[in-house]
Amino acid sequence: MFAALRADVDAVLERDPACRSRLEAWLCYPGLHALVLHRVAHVLHRWGLRLVARLISEYGRQLTGVEIHPGARLGRGVFIDHGTGVVIGETAEVGDNVTLYQGVTLGGTGKDRGKRHPTLGREVMVSAGAKILGNITIGDNCKIGAGAVVIRSVPPDCTVVGVPGRIVRQGGRRVGPRSQDLEHADLPDPEGEQIQVLERRVAVLERELARLRAEQSTCGSCAL
Repeated sequence: MFAALRADVDAVLERDPACRSRLEAWLCYPGLHALVLHRVAHVLHRWGLRLVARLISEYGRQLTGVEIHPGARLGRGVFIDHGTGVVIGETAEVGDNVTLYQGVTLGGTGKDRGKRHPTLGREVMVSAGAKILGNITIGDNCKIGAGAVVIRSVPPDCTVVGVPGRIVRQGGRRVGPRSQDLEHADLPDPEGEQIQVLERRVAVLERELARLRAEQSTCGSCAL
């Protein structure tokens, strides 16, 4: 547990340029506080002290705004940035060096028993507001775009965006008609692109309608 906590602190320093020291990470990062409390609760959960573990989890939720069920399994070097609104379900599994931003949900899709929450591989980045639901697997080195809703498993080295989530890059190659840089701050927006297509189509139709009205008006004047 202590080795995992050291890796969690190192993750804050490595991935957030605003953090300047380990002391600052310990004192000022609610995502780290949530991980500390979760790792204690998880040990108690494994020992069978499940009510005590749930109480610690509930205290962590009230303190940090991050809800992690004691049964969830989190690897080393996990970084929960900002943290507010993050929810991680009971049977979720999170690999090493995963980054979760605010509003992320690793949830279930119903009242099924057994494994019902996602499994995230190593080095996964899940952007703000993304929802990953059900007993699915997100492969190593994947990126999940902000606001995406992922309900199907994703192979390694993919970028997923949209509702429902769709793969737009796999193995370093663009999946789709247009090449684009896929940095975290520049993920593609398929919905936005479709809206732009519709806006252009509406503009064409409006011009055609205006032309037909002008012709009708001219024909009416000639008849008089």
